[in-house]
Amino acid sequence: MVQAPMAREQLFALREEIARLEGKPVPAMAAARQEALAERGGRDREKPRLPLGVTMLDEALEGGVPLDGLSEIRSSCLRDATASAGFALALSALMQKQATADATPILWIADRVTSMETGVPYALGLKDFGLDPQRFLHAAPRKLDEALWLAETAVESGAFAVTLLEVKGNPAHFGLTESRRLSLRARAAGRPLLLLRQSGEEEASSTAFRFLVEPAPAAIRLLPDRSMLDGSIGHPVFRLTLEKSRNPAPLSLILEWNPHDRQFFPAREPEYARPPLKRTAHPGSRLSASLNRPDRPQEMGSVMAFDQAS
Repeated sequence: MVQAPMAREQLFALREEIARLEGKPVPAMAAARQEALAERGGRDREKPRLPLGVTMLDEALEGGVPLDGLSEIRSSCLRDATASAGFALALSALMQKQATADATPILWIADRVTSMETGVPYALGLKDFGLDPQRFLHAAPRKLDEALWLAETAVESGAFAVTLLEVKGNPAHFGLTESRRLSLRARAAGRPLLLLRQSGEEEASSTAFRFLVEPAPAAIRLLPDRSMLDGSIGHPVFRLTLEKSRNPAPLSLILEWNPHDRQFFPAREPEYARPPLKRTAHPGSRLSASLNRPDRPQEMGSVMAFDQAS
């Protein structure tokens, strides 16, 4: 008989409570003790990190994105969901490349409401983005409780290079307690977990870092003779803001993702993407500046009068 996810979660919680009463170690308690020792400065080993190849960003991340914990990627509105999803997929490609076995798959736990608005990952699009569709698994739970249970189980299994959990907005059933539990599970298992919060606001969580991702215009694709290739689209570009870190102020920069080399590069906003100077729709004739007196009025020209119809 197959147990429901909520029933299995309650069973796991009871087992942990029994182990706590009997004095036996459990993964969550062991991870909590390790975290407490780390906060006191008693670090026995260096935490694994994933450098992104951008010096300024890697220094702010203290070496890179943690490979044994929870990190959050956020979009402020649903229209930017594809940009945040693209950045999450780029990080997943880097983590999969850094994994011991490059054939380790990636698990995407999608949100049903977000999928209805933005769609689901497309196999050919994943391939163009630098990912192998055969090593990419997609799950669509119907409820948030099922998604949380699936994320914890996937992280503890160690079968995935990275697990992505997509959540829409700031649901009431996913707060500091749930993010704390996910962080402890990921740290105990030594696996990365990416929380993809679509169209959500900042809130307290136990994530190590939080990124705000917005779309940025792609650069012009040039031919070998330095001429522009008409009708082409360049590599994906993201406007990234590191909201949560040990830095005193948020760090903002623009990154370009090269899917062929699976590498980030710092980019600049192209000149054609900048907004033009603000001008009125009908500026009219420019008047010379007056000196201690009003300027002369312009000639109105001929005026025609029409009799009103009776």
